[in-house]
Amino acid sequence: MRETVELTGAILLAQPVGEYDRRVVILTRERGKITAFAHGARRPKSPLIAVTTPFVFARFSLFEGRDAYTLATASAAEYFQDLVKMQPGSFYGFYFLELAMYFGQEGDEAEEMVNLVFVALKALERNAMKPELIRRVYELRMLRINGVAEIPESEKGLGEGAFYAVRYAAYAPLPRLFSFALTKDAEESFTTFVRREMRRTVDRPFKSLAVIEAIRETEQK
Repeated sequence: MRETVELTGAILLAQPVGEYDRRVVILTRERGKITAFAHGARRPKSPLIAVTTPFVFARFSLFEGRDAYTLATASAAEYFQDLVKMQPGSFYGFYFLELAMYFGQEGDEAEEMVNLVFVALKALERNAMKPELIRRVYELRMLRINGVAEIPESEKGLGEGAFYAVRYAAYAPLPRLFSFALTKDAEESFTTFVRREMRRTVDRPFKSLAVIEAIRETEQK
């Protein structure tokens, strides 16, 4: 009998396969981004039906294959059920998962990334900040974790408030990451900085981000 591998992480993507199966992408603390197949997960009484959906954080038992894993069981720690019902919060949540999938690499430990996704989704769920500011903080921290953000050493061109926000978003302990406020001018400067960093380092669009931008444009009319 094959032994299982125990991994902890978050479901980033779930897709139907065949009549009853699901293909899931999981960001794991121990092995980074992996692909797994959950056989029978779409059957009404399957024990895998609830734990193979986006936003689920769980402990996964998997059989390791040559190109992918097979999910045997999962013990969920968090479903983010309230966030799934929120708008536009859930759309921001899907964007956070997309960005994590973009940066996730197979075989690399991703504990900080997994923890970042978790605290960012929690911040959305409890309305810790405006969703758009949570987004920018999340983006900058994700860039810094992956070594592609250019974090300034002085406030030149930013202003004191935005400089503080950039440094805080880059280096603050994750449990306290989404716990500051900015003036309107400082937030605009902070947002401009993060937007520039994203354009410099990320080379493709995101479907969920397009939905968010469409919602924001509608609200501004």
